[in-house]
Amino acid sequence: MDNSCKFYGNNEIGGNCTILENVTIGYPSGNILSEIKAKNVPIDQYVFNGTIIGNNVLIRPNSTIYCDVVIGNNLRTGHNILVREQTRIGDNVLIGTNVVIDGNTQIGSNVSIQSNVYIPTNTTIEDHVFLGPCSVITNDKYPIRVKYDLKGAVIRKGASVGANATILPGVEIGEGAMVAAGALVTKDVPAWKLAIGFPAQVVELPDALKTINRI
Repeated sequence: MDNSCKFYGNNEIGGNCTILENVTIGYPSGNILSEIKAKNVPIDQYVFNGTIIGNNVLIRPNSTIYCDVVIGNNLRTGHNILVREQTRIGDNVLIGTNVVIDGNTQIGSNVSIQSNVYIPTNTTIEDHVFLGPCSVITNDKYPIRVKYDLKGAVIRKGASVGANATILPGVEIGEGAMVAAGALVTKDVPAWKLAIGFPAQVVELPDALKTINRI
């Protein structure tokens, strides 16, 4: 671990991990910062649960992982990632450069998240999912207009989302489904179907793409 790294709270870090320069682990959530302020104690003297990290993890420079995050084995990250509190990440996950994962998100195992992806609060991503570069998931159906419970997407096992696709709040991408590059997905995509276009239309998935071989 590089000497420039910063650790907050009580963290558990597994064996054979590489954490490079300017990485922050266990960064306090807003609630914890409020507690620290109310009790008027130095942050390095306040006890709270930090981050749990498995074995064989590589975290590249300038990344921040908040407290109350649990990460499995064999995570690999790019540079400048952000993972917010109450997020759970499985084993063998790739998180590309400049990815933002907001809080209360569930990510399974064998997931590939390419660079510049945005994943909002209350999103569920199951095993073997691929999220292409610059794809965006949203969770606020009526921003600053109508009160709305934030609902991210549910992306089922083996689904693939192409580059620059946008998925609107509460949408479910079914098991094995594909979202084409640049698509705007406004409604659920059934299992093993293809969403293509702007706004996206659901069509049959070609037979050649109805198996998942790269897992």
